[in-house]
Amino acid sequence: MSTLPLFISGTEITFIVFILVMVFGADKIPEIARGLGKGMRIVKDATNDIKTEITKSAEKHGIDTEIPTSITSDIKKEIDQVKEDINDITGPVKRNL
Repeated sequence: MSTLPLFISGTEITFIVFILVMVFGADKIPEIARGLGKGMRIVKDATNDIKTEITKSAEKHGIDTEIPTSITSDIKKEIDQVKEDINDITGPVKRNL
């Protein structure tokens, strides 16, 4: 039997749906689902608005919100140099694990 990422089996989901139908009735479930969907959309929109405001404020104050590629390329060059140095020091020695 396959499980969902929340480790809930199909039997448990069926039982939960059965309880929901018993408590709220079949006619109320679509209304509840729409309400939950609208609520999730409002939270998503609010999160995007906050991200936009933070980005605008950072740009207004001269703070760079992107990681400069020159920094990442410099770090990569340094890492590659260290790898080469280690290979030069160890030479033909290889590890057997």
